[in-house]
Order: sequence, then structure tokens, then C-alpha cells
Amino acid sequence: MKNSLHQDTLVLLSRLAAELKRQQLWQASDVPAGALASRQPFCCDTLTFAQWLQFVFIPKLGQLAENNLPLPADMALCPMAEEAFKDKGQLVDELINIIGDLDELLSGKRAQTMFVKPL
Repeated sequence: MKNSLHQDTLVLLSRLAAELKRQQLWQASDVPAGALASRQPFCCDTLTFAQWLQFVFIPKLGQLAENNLPLPADMALCPMAEEAFKDKGQLVDELINIIGDLDELLSGKRAQTMFVKPL
């Protein structure tokens, strides 16, 4: 049985995938295997941030949550997301908020500066 942290993580990952699709940032075809072998943070030399979310982050974190394994406890994806999507403006506010929700859920901190959800 999954605990609430793992369940909440799976819910947010599902929302993240749905929002990437809604924003037309979800890629229908797989990326080349070599692109996933990057040693750079976020595979920034081989993938866009949206591709990294789709092909690396969502599957890996989802697998940890599905198998009730330890989840990252210190995560701050929002700064990278804000930088990666800054040219899209408020069109991606929900995407940024979901990533901020994941940061906050897993690390207890919200490093979000753009489109912060009202209290």
C-alpha cells in the first residue's frame, strides 16, 4: 500500500503529464537512446527541459512512487522550469505551479518566483 506522499506524487506526475500534453510540449515519439545517456543536469545538452520531464523525470519519479521507494527529499525544479519556459509567459502558469507543487511536496520548499499560486 502506498503512503500519502507516494500517492500525492503520482497525482502530481499525472497532472504534469496532462499539462505538458495540453501545452503541446509532449512528444509523440521517443528520443534517441543516446540523448538519455547525457551526464549533464537535465540532459541539457541533448534534450529540451520538456523532453527531460517526459522521458527522464516523470518515468523515474513515477517508478519510485509506484514501488513505494524513497523519494528525493531536496528538490528544486521550479527555477529550471521558469528559465526553460520563460518565453511562454503566463501560458505555462499551471505547468509552473504543478512543478512548484512537486518541489514543495518533496522538499518542503517552494523555489517558485513566477505565477505563484495565491494562498
